[in-house]
Amino acid sequence: MKTRLYETFALWFDFTSKTREQQAQFLEGVEGAMETLIVTGAAGSIGTRVCKTLAETDGVSAVIALDTRPEMPNHRRIYHHQVDLRFDDLKSIFEGSTTLVHLATSFGPSSDGLDAGGAEIDATRRVLEAAASTGIKRVVLLSSAMVYGAWSHNPIPITEESFVEPNPDFSFASVKLEIENLAKEWNQDHPSAEVVILRPATALAKGQISWVARSLRASAVIDAGDNDPPVQFLHLDDLATAVVHVAKGEMRGVYNVAPDGYIEAEVCRELSGRFPRLRVKEEVADRLGRFSWRHRIAPTPPGLTPYTIHPWIISNERLRGTGWIPEHTNAEAYVDGTPAKPWSNMNAKQRQRAALVGAIIAGAILSYFVSRIIHHLRKE
Repeated sequence: MKTRLYETFALWFDFTSKTREQQAQFLEGVEGAMETLIVTGAAGSIGTRVCKTLAETDGVSAVIALDTRPEMPNHRRIYHHQVDLRFDDLKSIFEGSTTLVHLATSFGPSSDGLDAGGAEIDATRRVLEAAASTGIKRVVLLSSAMVYGAWSHNPIPITEESFVEPNPDFSFASVKLEIENLAKEWNQDHPSAEVVILRPATALAKGQISWVARSLRASAVIDAGDNDPPVQFLHLDDLATAVVHVAKGEMRGVYNVAPDGYIEAEVCRELSGRFPRLRVKEEVADRLGRFSWRHRIAPTPPGLTPYTIHPWIISNERLRGTGWIPEHTNAEAYVDGTPAKPWSNMNAKQRQRAALVGAIIAGAILSYFVSRIIHHLRKE
């Protein structure tokens, strides 16, 4: 009896002296087919959702949440590490884990394209190196549907077999394609591992809108095309369920993530409440966007203009075929993630007056921008 009590006490003491991650790994061995997953970018809007969902998923013993920010989701199965993926030691954190979910991004509303791109590539390279050295069995990489590019000749919808051709001036899309290539090269060197690349449409939710979605919305006041293209909006909750679905599944390759179908631009404007728009040529719109970005006037990074005037609608059939089903429509995601505009409750006459005033103001702003651009170009 004494011997049994002593052994029980010794096991309890050994267990409590371990770190929380080591305890999770110990329980993994006791409980059977349990997994420890690593999630980078855990403090972001998508990372928070993914961590919480994974923590409540059967078969998950621990979620290792990594981010440079301290505000990470709380749950008894979520273990936080405030780290910089480019510089801090990752191997000791990755030990004992089975899956890497790489959601972290260096891009943001005020980031410089070159600096952010270099940081994101370095971070991706380092997490893949850590995954290789610790025997990670599955890697999930969050990319973007923007890697297909926005071109007048794009099919509707775009499938995963379509050619990827991001618009060269838009560094966000170019960098996403580069980190995809890093993951594919890593998979060639580690063929036994499963690598899944997700290419989501523009994602948003109530109170949480990505900088890309915010930039596209800011660009909507400029009308630079003959016909506005159809649009897609993915709810962040659906994106999170897609990430969890592939992280816990057995699949490889590239998958688009989108709601069913799309909505026409006219419908999108009705959902927003019509607002005054300034009609200019594509070249002028691009220069206005660059000028606004450079002087921090509007969140419209260089190279974004084509994504507002050419279609880049993606198909979700491949991911749907694995059992994932989106719960929100395009319209539901857009309405949920778009604050009501002042003109939404205006009648037709009030909107007409607002449009006239808006056109006058927009004309004055355009004249100012054009004069500044010409002045700047002359100086160069």
